[in-house]
Amino acid sequence: MTGAPQQDPLHVLREYRNLAPWNLRDLAALVGAILDASAITPINAAARAQPSERTIRFYVTKELVSPPEGRGTAATYSYRHFLQLLCIKLRQMEGATLAQITKEMRDQTGDVLERRAAQVLGPSLPAPDRLPLRSPGGPPRGRSGRALSAWIARDAVRDSGEPSTWRRIPLGRGLELHVDAAHPLARVGPGDHETPAAHPGVGSAHLSNRE
Repeated sequence: MTGAPQQDPLHVLREYRNLAPWNLRDLAALVGAILDASAITPINAAARAQPSERTIRFYVTKELVSPPEGRGTAATYSYRHFLQLLCIKLRQMEGATLAQITKEMRDQTGDVLERRAAQVLGPSLPAPDRLPLRSPGGPPRGRSGRALSAWIARDAVRDSGEPSTWRRIPLGRGLELHVDAAHPLARVGPGDHETPAAHPGVGSAHLSNRE
């Protein structure tokens, strides 16, 4: 009996793009959680530490990480910032110095950073809804916080063995999308009808073709 096929790490990594933008605290927590969940053993023990907000600001001053959008507490970080920080920490875990990393990352495109991070992390990269995120000072905020909190709540219901609740989202004549009520897609507005799931624990969304 064969197990479920593994997802392409590149496709998994791109799922995090939907959670952008982040504030500084949430970016640090997200990258730290991915590194903690990876199967990579760092050569440099200091690289094991989760990137701090101060460290990210330092990388910006050294032009290792692009400047954020906005300033001060209103500054936000995009998917490219996420890739830059992830690649820096991965190279540090491999034993590279900041001088080497600066030289390597100069003028690197997002596609190159994305492929490099996906290749290094490989199958150990968890999907966003499976990430054991632990952020000091509370859960992440903004779009990423709402999505991750919803996924965590959904999984908590499933783990308890209780039936989950589903919403029907009409897509067109004879076609509707069934979404777990805890999933962010369920909050599409009024007019949806909740139905108990016949089989708790199945996927968070599926299509139904009504004839």
